[in-house]
Amino acid sequence: MKILKLYGSYFLVLIVLLSAVQCQQKQETTATKTANPKDENTVIFTDAQLHNTPIETAELSMQHISTVLKLNGKIDVPPQNLVSVSTPLGGYLKSTRLLPGMKVVKGQVIAVIENPQFVQLQQDYLMAKSKYHFAQLDYNRQTKLNQSQASSDKVMQQAQSIMSDQQILMNSIAQQLKLVNINPAKISAGNIQQSVPVYSTINGFVSKVNVNVGKYVTSSDVLFELINPSDIHLNLKVYEKDLEMLKTGQQIVAYTNVDPSKKYAGEILLTSKDVDGSGMAEVHCHFEKYDPALIPGMYMNAEVKTENSFANAIPEESVVDFEGKSYVFTETGKQTWKMVPVTLGISENGFVEILNFADFQGKKIVVKNAYTLLMKLKNTSEDEE
Repeated sequence: MKILKLYGSYFLVLIVLLSAVQCQQKQETTATKTANPKDENTVIFTDAQLHNTPIETAELSMQHISTVLKLNGKIDVPPQNLVSVSTPLGGYLKSTRLLPGMKVVKGQVIAVIENPQFVQLQQDYLMAKSKYHFAQLDYNRQTKLNQSQASSDKVMQQAQSIMSDQQILMNSIAQQLKLVNINPAKISAGNIQQSVPVYSTINGFVSKVNVNVGKYVTSSDVLFELINPSDIHLNLKVYEKDLEMLKTGQQIVAYTNVDPSKKYAGEILLTSKDVDGSGMAEVHCHFEKYDPALIPGMYMNAEVKTENSFANAIPEESVVDFEGKSYVFTETGKQTWKMVPVTLGISENGFVEILNFADFQGKKIVVKNAYTLLMKLKNTSEDEE
């Protein structure tokens, strides 16, 4: 019995000692984990993973980067390309087929105006013409009589004055007729017209139609507005602080909000020397090629390259976006990469400027399959949780 009690005591001591050792090992393991937490921004590839997804790295390089100024404005036409059509003497609109957007050509009849005053004007011209012809005959007769001393100089001079007055009157009425598109040479006692045509003076299209058939219009009323789009330009708005960055001849690329992928090339024609109350100035740009899709009044965006410089840059595909921030992966060891935040600048020709370039001097940055590393990193983190 004594021997059994002795062995029982030894066995109890042994169990206590084993328990103490296991507790100590657990504490050491826990302490080790606490002292060496896993870096959640580091990703490690196995040989198989690297074989399936080859990773390429490169260091920062100096790239040619242009500063791009983004502006907005709308399409406009110069005053000489915008025509307001009216009739000098007014009248009733007898006919027209114009609708906004219709094309017109120079010399095309776009409306017909009717006015009794046209008849009166032609009557006055024919009467003035007849009196001028009679005065001319009388002057010729008095000239012959004066040469034979059968008439005094005074009588001849009076006849000359009357003839000149009638000629002036006839010519002035003729000019009035031309203003309303009536050819004086075609007027006769049997050919008097009460309506006159209105012609288009440009090649272009109709912008506005302000009248309808049967309406009476005065000389100050605008019947139609026509636009010649051959010289349309882009009127951009620029802040006063950016005005000095723009110069005549600089190239621009414009695009609409509807189709940003379609680009329109142009150049700066002139910059305004006047700044409005909101601190904005106007920049007029000319398109290299006219496109019928560009309509006056249409809003557009534009990008202007203002200066060229060299900057530390990496390929755009090196940058990954996660939770609203930008990162790149740098090589920290064999098949090991770390995700590091990056501050981006201007991008051009597939490269993007790195503003915090000092953090990456001498480091190898992943330039191919960076997003694959991001997916591997985040999937691993989720699995461990």
